[in-house]
Amino acid sequence: MESESLTFSFFLIFSGAAILASAALYTRQPLIIAYIILGALIGPYGFKLITDVSLLEESGHIGIIFLLFLLGLDMQPQALVAVAKKATLIAISSSILFAIVGFVTAHLFGFPLVESVVIGSAMMFSGTIISIKLLPTTMLHHRHTGELIIGLLLLQDLVAIFVLIVLFSSESGQFDSGKIATALISLPSLAIAAFAAVKFIILPLIQKFDHFHEYIFLLAIGWCLGVAEAAHALGLSAEIGAFIAGITLATSPISQYIAINLKPLRDFFLVLFFFALGARFDLSLLQEVAIPACVLAILMTGLKPVIFRVLLQGLKEHKSLAWSVGFRLGQNSEFSLLIAYVAASTLLIGKEASHLIQATAILTFLISTYIVIFNFPTPIAISDKLRRD
Repeated sequence: MESESLTFSFFLIFSGAAILASAALYTRQPLIIAYIILGALIGPYGFKLITDVSLLEESGHIGIIFLLFLLGLDMQPQALVAVAKKATLIAISSSILFAIVGFVTAHLFGFPLVESVVIGSAMMFSGTIISIKLLPTTMLHHRHTGELIIGLLLLQDLVAIFVLIVLFSSESGQFDSGKIATALISLPSLAIAAFAAVKFIILPLIQKFDHFHEYIFLLAIGWCLGVAEAAHALGLSAEIGAFIAGITLATSPISQYIAINLKPLRDFFLVLFFFALGARFDLSLLQEVAIPACVLAILMTGLKPVIFRVLLQGLKEHKSLAWSVGFRLGQNSEFSLLIAYVAASTLLIGKEASHLIQATAILTFLISTYIVIFNFPTPIAISDKLRRD
């Protein structure tokens, strides 16, 4: 892709994203939907205004790396320990149940065993970005509901990282147990080395030069991408390395400063990632996956609130709180899209299964968002009574 066409592509992507994002905000929809729809509309399977998305896809991959880095930065160990006893049981139990529902549904629609397993795994998680963006700030920081939601999302993220390890350890459509074992050994080794590097190198540098903001910004990016490359060299993935890089810095007093300053850069690349995801969406396959996607979306948005409510009430949580948590976590995750992308790139699943996962995730984003904004306090609620900043 030449520089002129890259400039023109950026013009189409960001101008188009701004227009569709405006429509999404007016209709109280997640902005992710706007980026994916834009990709489908002007990509190679739509109006063909952009036909080569390979460079954009590779650039957008950096957005996922920064996303996982920032998720790691937000994963304060003390916050995780505070809700670990309750959240661990709920997170694991619910993830298994959602995976079973997804697997059985996919298998009943005729998908092969391995593809059904991957589809089931993509149903396990709730949307971190959407759930947190629909939480009022007061609830996010000071309410038990916010603590439970964050705890559950963090534990789901850990399970998602394990799923990604398994997917990245596969090649040519086959699970490689040797690679999985190597990856599981490499993971703690990398984490220990990263914690040591932070303690003896990164933190002393931050303390010495913390008044040079540009330096802190560069150091954070260098640390994120450095650990990401180290993870890739060890047979893991760049995403997992970025997640470890974030966790190792989470206890630093400057972690939130880093997170705030990296978010615009993350968002820039995430627009490219979700655009490329939409551009890869073959609209001709939509008819083939429409029925199973609708069935899966209805099952997920219907069952997730009920299952979370039952599990939370079993742990003596109040009924209204259990419903609130359940509905706020009633969608699939952005990790579902990443799982579809990774599984397709490693040839574990075909285009149809990948499109099914993506279509289901998009539908759950839409349905869940509408349910929450009409019934629970959120910053983008329709009524003044429910609107909470």
